[in-house]
Amino acid sequence: MLFSRFCQLGAHHFKTLIKAPTCTPRAHFFHGAHNKILLRVRGSQMFSSTADKVDSQKEEDGPKKINVTFVGKDGEETNIKVRVGMSMLEAAHENDIDLEGACEGSLACSTCHVIVMDMNQYNKLPDPTDEENDMLDLAFGLTETSRLGCQIIASPELDGLRLALPAATRNFAVDGYKPKPH
Repeated sequence: MLFSRFCQLGAHHFKTLIKAPTCTPRAHFFHGAHNKILLRVRGSQMFSSTADKVDSQKEEDGPKKINVTFVGKDGEETNIKVRVGMSMLEAAHENDIDLEGACEGSLACSTCHVIVMDMNQYNKLPDPTDEENDMLDLAFGLTETSRLGCQIIASPELDGLRLALPAATRNFAVDGYKPKPH
């Protein structure tokens, strides 16, 4: 019985034995003889492999967000808040903006092509990689400030970014399929 109970604990307590960096203190979950044996193994605390806080930001502050405006094919503007670190493709999907992203951000298509409307904002972006430029060569309505939405990552200096959606994409116009984010 003790052996089977120990096996149920699995990697959870094995990590505590090797002092894994992601271990955080938790309350005692087992009573009686099992708890006494486990306490001998690891002192007087039980541990969990889940972290209390992922980053150093305070919980009440929440993740930092920036303002982004998507300008649709018809000129309609949609203002959204985007978490820092999120791609514009993910942000568009979360806010029901018609930006396809057929390859789901793996840099294998050009269906998330967007046009950065302000040259100053465009200059704040990191230079596109060769792979991104190769995919942009396939994009419909390519401009000097064209980028792939999956490669534009929200950062504080991009607050106020304005992105225009091109009139069409190579995949989207053919069958009218609108992907749903996973």
